[in-house]
Amino acid sequence: MRCFLVDGIQRRAENCPVSGPPGYVVSETAVEERRPDGDTAAVRTTIDSRAGCERLEQRVIRFAPGRSRPRRLGDRQEVLFVVSGQGAIHAAGETHRLEPLTGAYVAAGEEYEVEAAGPDELVVVSVTAPQEHDAPPLRRTVRWAEQPSLPASPNREFRYLVNQDVGCLDVTQFVGVIPPGRAGMHSHVYDEVVYVLEGDGVLHLDGSESRPIGRGSCIHLPPLREHSLENVGETPMRVLGVFHPSGDPASRATETNQ
Repeated sequence: MRCFLVDGIQRRAENCPVSGPPGYVVSETAVEERRPDGDTAAVRTTIDSRAGCERLEQRVIRFAPGRSRPRRLGDRQEVLFVVSGQGAIHAAGETHRLEPLTGAYVAAGEEYEVEAAGPDELVVVSVTAPQEHDAPPLRRTVRWAEQPSLPASPNREFRYLVNQDVGCLDVTQFVGVIPPGRAGMHSHVYDEVVYVLEGDGVLHLDGSESRPIGRGSCIHLPPLREHSLENVGETPMRVLGVFHPSGDPASRATETNQ
């Protein structure tokens, strides 16, 4: 039997030979929000070890206008992505602008603060991972609009944000664009967490389980777990992906023509 976690509920699928942790899907709005006293940040922990993801932790953080309390990472590195809002990240004595479709990298042991300019919240997707290589940031932020578009599979494309080019050697952050339609089932050698930025679709897992997804859906795809993201809308779907170990989002461990 294969298990697939949907909104925290374990479901079984027949004839699934690959062992290992299940896939996982949850809407960010289904997760309890916590705001520490005196902080501007309201945090939803959407994916962590409780979802079967042992190395990556995904959070959706909403910063109210103003400056957050200092955030120190310990032995984990963090990649951030701005979903909406305007502001800045203060780290290592420097200030860097944050705007939609911007990625940011903070190394283990660093301390930073996030300032939301207002009037709206600054909404950020955060993913942390253990720091395996001593890798101080070469750049703090990367803007999607300034990155080249690269092919992933027929009619699909992606753009790197945080990766080795900015000094992050352990994880890769990217934004993928999925046109209407469905690609074949495939798998990767890496552990991946996904956040749906826009669009409506269906996640197909192991060829036997399907789950509707849309803006705000949070997904864990374990290594070698066959899956396919189908765009059921009429406009492109955009997804934020972060995976460990770092590499190429277009790489495939297995692939089946659809």
